[in-house]
Amino acid sequence: MKRPVEAWILYIMLAFLSVNGLIGGGSMILVTDGSFLGLNLEWLTHSPFHTFLVPGILLFFFMGVFPAVALAGLISKNTRPFPGILNIYPGMDWGWTYALYSGIVSVIWIVFQQLLTDYFILQPLIAGLGILIVIFCLLPRIQKYYRVL
Repeated sequence: MKRPVEAWILYIMLAFLSVNGLIGGGSMILVTDGSFLGLNLEWLTHSPFHTFLVPGILLFFFMGVFPAVALAGLISKNTRPFPGILNIYPGMDWGWTYALYSGIVSVIWIVFQQLLTDYFILQPLIAGLGILIVIFCLLPRIQKYYRVL
């Protein structure tokens, strides 16, 4: 089956999510007071964190590295069993499952961010992107293409 056009859109969305997570998380790890990104430490007053180090590490891995791994799996359609260790959908390629997880994680991330910090302009964009990633993963043509035979 030829790769559907929707898959290319999904790749772009995952790449955007990943780059955003890697840059944002990396910046928060390197400059823990958030000043590099224009963040304010006061935003963390209702959270368990005193600096942006731990949120930066979490952002880097869950919103940066993980979507990049999902993207690599989607593009390569890698059937090796190890990366699929977290795949709860045995009939689907692990890259597809990880892409679905990435969308869900990004929405959950923003919900918690809204509960623990002040509003930031990228929050609705990332939440919307996560919802779109989930929707695209659930499109019938995408599911058919990533179904493991």
